[in-house]
Amino acid sequence: MISAVLLSVIGIIFIYSAGTYWSSVHYEGEVPFYIKQSIYLGLALTVFFIVTRMNIITEEKTWVTFYILSLVLLVLVLIPGIGIVRNGSRGWIGVGPLTVQPAEIVKITTLMYLSFLLSKVRNDERVVQIKHFLIIIIPCALMMLQPDFGSVFILVVSSFVLLFIARYPIKLYIGFIAVGVVGLVGLIASAPYRLKRIEAFINPWADPLGSGFQAVQSLLAIGPAGLLGHGFQESRQKFLYLPEPQNDFIYSIILEEIGFLGGCVVLALFGLFIYSGVGLAINSVKSSDFYAMAALVSMVGFQACLNIGVVIGLIPVTGVTLPFISYGGTSLMIIWFVVAIIVSFASRTERS
Repeated sequence: MISAVLLSVIGIIFIYSAGTYWSSVHYEGEVPFYIKQSIYLGLALTVFFIVTRMNIITEEKTWVTFYILSLVLLVLVLIPGIGIVRNGSRGWIGVGPLTVQPAEIVKITTLMYLSFLLSKVRNDERVVQIKHFLIIIIPCALMMLQPDFGSVFILVVSSFVLLFIARYPIKLYIGFIAVGVVGLVGLIASAPYRLKRIEAFINPWADPLGSGFQAVQSLLAIGPAGLLGHGFQESRQKFLYLPEPQNDFIYSIILEEIGFLGGCVVLALFGLFIYSGVGLAINSVKSSDFYAMAALVSMVGFQACLNIGVVIGLIPVTGVTLPFISYGGTSLMIIWFVVAIIVSFASRTERS
């Protein structure tokens, strides 16, 4: 809870710093990003307190229903007129003034449903293994139709971590990795923009004003900052150099303003969140609770690593937000929903 609150507050502070100028130029007359994020945090905490008082959130039937509903949302988002297109991806559904991203929901429902199944049956039976992988593959296929490769990557890796701790046979992973590599090559070959991202990752300076623009601007923010950075609100790249700096690349603004040491504080808070979550999972009395908490903590940790890896140039650009910190109402409420689920299972352990 401490790490989640501190990361959320850091998010609002740096959304204020990173996004104020961008907001004044592109969204003149509208409510500033940091005000919206503060409201979103209030709503997210409200969701948190409601969920932690719902006993059904720890029941298997709840997650079977949620999994089916999330698949329905993934289908609806593909229908023109219902799904909203942003940055070339049809991944959102409008609900009045709010927008919902079904991919964020289905990652949670898939991991939760899978956690309950893994706790009930033997995992060395072929029929059971096929069922488990269908549960993972179906939402992944629907997300690729949007397309949303970042969410697919997070779900697949988090699911494989879950299967690993459930003692799936190691030999299966060799086949999965081989199939995954072939599939990845096919996806890159089928979409030219993905190939450009790979090329930009290898050498972003080959096309610094095109496919490598974000990576170059991020590195230009990070490189000169040094140990302590230029100082709070002293970022240079937020002045229309780094596109939408309050979103996926907010960590580069954090590093630019408070330096390497400040960035390490953020990493330490994520480390505290993961360490605490794993500790809660290990102390659980039910295998389903252990799998559920471990899977959700893995998902949050991997998403944070993926975003930070993109920002510092270790991974090709994927369009994944930094949990708790990046601007966005849906992502913030979803991540606090995850915290609420973990706390609910931990409270059940305490009662036991």
